[in-house]
Amino acid sequence: MLDRSSLTNGTFLNAFRDVPGLTLWSEERLESSMQEMLAKRPPGQPVWIFAYGSLIWNPLFHFVESCQGVLEGWRRSFCMRLIAGRGCVKRPGRMMSLAPGGSTQGLALRMDEANLETELRIVWRREMLSGSYLPQWAPVHLFDGRTVLAIIFSANPSCPLHEEDDRVETVLPLIATASGPLGSNRDYVLKLSDALQELGLQDPYIDELSQQLQVVA
Repeated sequence: MLDRSSLTNGTFLNAFRDVPGLTLWSEERLESSMQEMLAKRPPGQPVWIFAYGSLIWNPLFHFVESCQGVLEGWRRSFCMRLIAGRGCVKRPGRMMSLAPGGSTQGLALRMDEANLETELRIVWRREMLSGSYLPQWAPVHLFDGRTVLAIIFSANPSCPLHEEDDRVETVLPLIATASGPLGSNRDYVLKLSDALQELGLQDPYIDELSQQLQVVA
């Protein structure tokens, strides 16, 4: 179960400890990574998280402002082999990340300074479970005209689960059949497609993938 409780009490992390081929980060390493990011925080600036996947419809952490925006230089990519959560070792799926090139429309979520580290820790336990992402600060152009620096989670090419080929024809059969304790890989894509449509956001890659998944269902 992916919820606030499982992320704060360690249940979510412990649920993946016995998955073959998945090396989990310790609480100490997660904390160190988070603090390193905060140390690079632009002075006097609020902390924003750029949501481009399930953080859009199921963020789980508390925030005080949400604004649609675009991240230039990065595109959505199903470039990580998924062997836990919505996939398994015998029938792996694909997890989404950000790969260089193009642009990504999503949501920028501003965190509350009063409980910043508590809420950011929830994000880290969720996104940095095995170090598959590279967190970094990047400019996001909000649709209201502002430009903010936000934390993004991009693909980590050095991760053993990283896959270079993220073409629709490659990932489609994997996503169509993969499932795990958190549900099916297919449902993730369809939920993302619905969420983007509800917000009026566009992504041709997700559109094509979701359309193809509905055809093969």
